[in-house]
Amino acid sequence: MIFKNLTKKFYKNFFFIFIIFLLDRISKLYIIYLSNKFNTSELYNSKFLNISLTWNEGIAFGLLSFNRNDLYNYVTLIILAVIFVVFVIMIKSNSFKRIFLLMIFAGAICNFYDRIFYKAVPDFIDFHVGEFHWFTFNVADIFISVGVICMILFELIYNKQSDNEKF
Repeated sequence: MIFKNLTKKFYKNFFFIFIIFLLDRISKLYIIYLSNKFNTSELYNSKFLNISLTWNEGIAFGLLSFNRNDLYNYVTLIILAVIFVVFVIMIKSNSFKRIFLLMIFAGAICNFYDRIFYKAVPDFIDFHVGEFHWFTFNVADIFISVGVICMILFELIYNKQSDNEKF
């Protein structure tokens, strides 16, 4: 009975989330495998890009990293609450921004999975120019960042069009 009520939109959304999860898992598992195989976290270095495994115990881009388990657990619960809020907003959304929310949700689920199973998130993509390094990130972070940027742009453009229609 419950399967009859699932819509085509649900399957598309689930498939989209699953693909992002799969891309993230494969990339992280491969980097962890290479790091263990060669017994180093420095896997590739070039002029602008390094592939270097680091374990992020904090939240986005290593913020709020600490060694206390109780604080780690509180932050994990807060992240779970944020994921739930994004999920509720995503479910209620019928507009184009659902795609951006799906990207944010999928990326957050990927990193949450790592927090539960590894107690840290493996980050490995390190862009840099000379000695200036951007934050080290992973595939899930890319989807979260692109989703957030697109949501901001969508809201700015949509609100501007709505304001113009009022006058």
